Amino acid sequence: MQSPTGAVTILRVLRVSLHVGFAVLLLVAVIRLLTGVGTSGSPSSTALAAGLGLSALLAMVYLAGTILEKRHASDPSRFNPTRYAAWWLGAVMFLWLLLLLVSGDFAWVAFPLFFLQLHLLPRRLALPLIALSTVLLIGALWFHSRGTSDGGLQLAMVLGPVFGAGFAVVTGLAYQALFLEAENQRVVAEDLRRTRAELAKTQHDAGITAERERLAREIHDTLAQGFSSIVLMGRSAEKALDDGDTGAARERLRIVQETASANLAEARSFVRGLRSPDLEQAGLVDTLRRLCEKTETEAAARGTALRCRFELVGSPVELPNTYQTTLLRAAQASLANVWAHAKARAAVVTLSFLGSEVTLDVFDDGIGFEPSTAVATVRGDGTGVGLLSLRERLAALDGSLEIESAPGEGTVVAIRVPLPVGEDEA
Repeated sequence: MQSPTGAVTILRVLRVSLHVGFAVLLLVAVIRLLTGVGTSGSPSSTALAAGLGLSALLAMVYLAGTILEKRHASDPSRFNPTRYAAWWLGAVMFLWLLLLLVSGDFAWVAFPLFFLQLHLLPRRLALPLIALSTVLLIGALWFHSRGTSDGGLQLAMVLGPVFGAGFAVVTGLAYQALFLEAENQRVVAEDLRRTRAELAKTQHDAGITAERERLAREIHDTLAQGFSSIVLMGRSAEKALDDGDTGAARERLRIVQETASANLAEARSFVRGLRSPDLEQAGLVDTLRRLCEKTETEAAARGTALRCRFELVGSPVELPNTYQTTLLRAAQASLANVWAHAKARAAVVTLSFLGSEVTLDVFDDGIGFEPSTAVATVRGDGTGVGLLSLRERLAALDGSLEIESAPGEGTVVAIRVPLPVGEDEA
């Protein structure tokens, strides 16, 4: 529940004061009519009955209109009396004019009605109607003063209604200005709340999308490759058992266990949003060296003669976790493509610290391909994520990826990442 603004509070006070003022003036006129001390003297029984009946009817009509307007203002889904406002005002004015014929004491009820006329009608209609009501008010006062000691048109009979009408017009115009300001504030506040809700939803959706993309990259670069290796090792172990080579089968099952354990650790790690377990146990250089050894061992277990070595150029610099993770994932994805597609005999992973940047090159002497045919899109079976996720990782670090290859001439994956500002150069 929001606190009302200053303009809204003022409008609320003015509205309540208007209704209270109408009720008080009508009640005073009825009391004077009953006691016979009014401007018309003691009324006849017919005039008294007419005055009381018309007063009660006026009060009910006025109260019905205000209640319907209040209910709609608090709940816009309820009946909207706006289209009938002019008819309601006409009924109130007609009943008031009838009461003026009964007693001049009902003349002062005109002042709250001036405000209603200005509020419910267009200004081009409200001002002439207020002027006409003032003339009728003066005429009623003069009519009921005949036969008294002060009979005749008195100056007070003119000045009172004229000044009252003028005051009502000025106050009514100020009320309208406040009403427009409050309405503008309400519209602006609604637009602001809607914009904030849309922004919050957009940020929420963006966060979900970013998290999904992160999980997709992590799953592809760790679990998917690990599961693929487990499947291939399992098939190789099965073939070794069929050939009666229990030693080779045992070795390949050991690799399956190690890969499964590594995958479990990776899964726990990226769910918590932490760095790779390999990087937790050792630095980037040692992790890449062990990755090359593991790749060569797994290739040998599958019967592939792949030699994989690691080379370091320059003096290592301590890199932030995100940089180390990106370079490690790039090496993992590149070597996975080497043993899955390249049919290479040798692969070299080179990590270089060159002044203001660090580079990672993965070379293989495989069958190569035409780089223009390598499109970074996700295929329907869920493959094709590697190159796309690698580009996304590098883009986050202002890095770049270049692929040099040709059919029959091997492939080089070249990655360049600027060192963080303030990092010591090699």
